Amino acid sequence: MKNLNYGIIGNCRSAALISDKGAIEWCCLPEFDSSSIFAKILDTQIGGSFEIHCTDDYLITQKYLENTSILVTTFDNGADAFEINDFMPRYRKENLSYKVPPEIIRYFRKIKGAPQFKVHYDPKLEYAVGITSNYVKEDHVLSLSESTKFDSLFLYSNFDLEAVKNAHNITLEEDGYILLAYNEKILKTTLTKINLEFERTKSYWLGWADKTTHYKKFNKEIIRSAITLKLLSYEKTGAVLAAATTSLPETIGEVRNWDYRFCWIRDASMVVKVVSELGHKKMAKNYLQFIVDLIPDKDEKLQIMYGINKEKKLTEETLDHLSGYMGSKPVRIGNAAYSQRQNDIYGILMDVIHQQLSTFSNDTENGEELWNITKGIVWVVEKHWQEPDKGIWEFRTEERHFTFSKVLCWTAIDRAVKVAKILGKKTQLAKWEPLAATIKQDIMDNAWNESVQAFTQSYGSPDLDASVLLMENYGFIDAKDPKFVATVQGIERDLSNDGLLYRYKNKDDFGLPSSSFTICTFWFINSLYKIGETKKAEKMFKKLLSYSNHLGLFSEDIDFETKRLLGNFPQAYSHLALIETAINLSNISDDDQVLEAIKN
Repeated sequence: MKNLNYGIIGNCRSAALISDKGAIEWCCLPEFDSSSIFAKILDTQIGGSFEIHCTDDYLITQKYLENTSILVTTFDNGADAFEINDFMPRYRKENLSYKVPPEIIRYFRKIKGAPQFKVHYDPKLEYAVGITSNYVKEDHVLSLSESTKFDSLFLYSNFDLEAVKNAHNITLEEDGYILLAYNEKILKTTLTKINLEFERTKSYWLGWADKTTHYKKFNKEIIRSAITLKLLSYEKTGAVLAAATTSLPETIGEVRNWDYRFCWIRDASMVVKVVSELGHKKMAKNYLQFIVDLIPDKDEKLQIMYGINKEKKLTEETLDHLSGYMGSKPVRIGNAAYSQRQNDIYGILMDVIHQQLSTFSNDTENGEELWNITKGIVWVVEKHWQEPDKGIWEFRTEERHFTFSKVLCWTAIDRAVKVAKILGKKTQLAKWEPLAATIKQDIMDNAWNESVQAFTQSYGSPDLDASVLLMENYGFIDAKDPKFVATVQGIERDLSNDGLLYRYKNKDDFGLPSSSFTICTFWFINSLYKIGETKKAEKMFKKLLSYSNHLGLFSEDIDFETKRLLGNFPQAYSHLALIETAINLSNISDDDQVLEAIKN
């Protein structure tokens, strides 16, 4: 069974996916949303890859260098062994800025014997449109795109360049390297310099992980997920990507294939809130500056998503020449959802703004701009909260009065009230507090379905939806409220399937959902914990963790039957929810378990 057994490497400028066999099968340079140089993950025939081939007697294993983003793939046949340390350089320079070149370093280290391998180097620039030709030059291999758009790539190595280009046998007699660079190098590349890049990058990640708050339980999983979220952040602007890939299908053979290499306000705001809680406030500051830069005018409306360089138009196209992941077409670049209206984004963004102003009130840059944005958000919510929208799941046709959107409209005003209190803005308090109360009453009157005995997906609907579990998370309702407890129980009854959750089971624009949306299961486990079912929550959590890939990474979806990972990868949504759940469950004490056993 094919699974998403990939590791991610990156440097907060771009990223690459490397298979458990050591093959680079997805990478875009120079940035996350650039055209691909390797895309075998989307077309095994023409997508392009960078593989290391050994004879069948070599056992291949893979792990991350602990508390770093450096991926180590080991090849061992008993007598001969070597490892490849794959990374993209990232470290602080003397001027305190970060060095994040658009480069991949493959550092080959001899372990024992005389290991042999072949390099299968097959870049396909510009999403594999047209032909990419490779030429051996004096000190590098030059790859040129002969399509309608010019592009180039440079390979440097202390191995014989003809052997690299032509897949001849290479015997590893001493340590070696292959450096892939988007830009031609000016200074000579040497093994000493490569080792220095390795040590600097390792030191950076070890330092970053050390600054991450540590917990009693699940610390390993929290650190790996935190590093993954950091890898999905974009240094230049502060944007946070939903995932590193495009068009990995939610279900094999279907058309739910989207480009996730953009910054969704909802996803990114959730990410920076949890990463900030882990002690990394700089990431939150950078993201809030990204928001400030997006809204220079007071009447500027917030889109649900933007390009990582603040692009506001994300025209969707299909790459029909690519066959798609396991034949799942179409392959899309761009995302038409940017033009949708989703009212929930205001509440989630306000939640982050409130967190930053309350935690770092004396240390928050652009506080005045954030207050302006707060007032603007209240204005928009006040004008539009009663209108239907596309909802958190981005239905592409029908608009409805989604419960989650309404709850997040309430959250926007509730957090704005809290911000006004922090800043001593009494005039706004007098106006905003009644508005929050009005929205809350509207939700209580219309979202609760008496016959279903649960808060449902939308007003007047009998359908359940996992997103309503976040009502408690955002403080809308107490975990012990009978209506919330009944909703959790109803969602388990209707949406749970072998320990995994549907987002919803009602028909949408593309038919009936047929895979589990990973974040929803984390939400449900969190809700079990909140209502006091801690033992059940911890058992489900450990089971869900077992469905990650070999490196502890999650995609967007999980197949109900096979438990294979599906959807774009790695998914920020999934990992931020993993962290939140792990933090909650790490607080469970032995006394809690005893009390629950007595109660039951």
